[in-house]
Amino acid sequence: MVNTGNKIVVGLQRLGVAFGPMQLLTVPGRRTGVPRTFPIAVNPIDGHHYIVQAYPKAAWVANVRAAGEVTLTRGRRSSAARLTELPVAQRRQVLRRLVETSPASVGKRFVTTGLAEGATPDAVAAAADRIAVFRVERS
Repeated sequence: MVNTGNKIVVGLQRLGVAFGPMQLLTVPGRRTGVPRTFPIAVNPIDGHHYIVQAYPKAAWVANVRAAGEVTLTRGRRSSAARLTELPVAQRRQVLRRLVETSPASVGKRFVTTGLAEGATPDAVAAAADRIAVFRVERS
């Protein structure tokens, strides 16, 4: 189901349809080097932009950790970016703010995917050791 939804979002984005915080993240595969593209939410929080893991074992997380450099595309505009993974202690505040400032479905997603035990800002922040958070630094 996730892969089908991803394909639809990728297709719409490639046609130039930009919506919500969604962008396309393109990163070389960690084993093959072949570019892989994933629809991803780029979240503005307290003056910075962050990408947060929403699913366990997300392939893009391992690829970004290996590559660091990515291309972000929104509609028809692309730009290079460096993603810096936050240490667990810094993730907590970002996760708390993300859930505080987003629709309730955001906190619930962390629960339904098994990353957090509760959908509250504090419960999601407590799961920071299981949720990768990357700060976006535009090149």
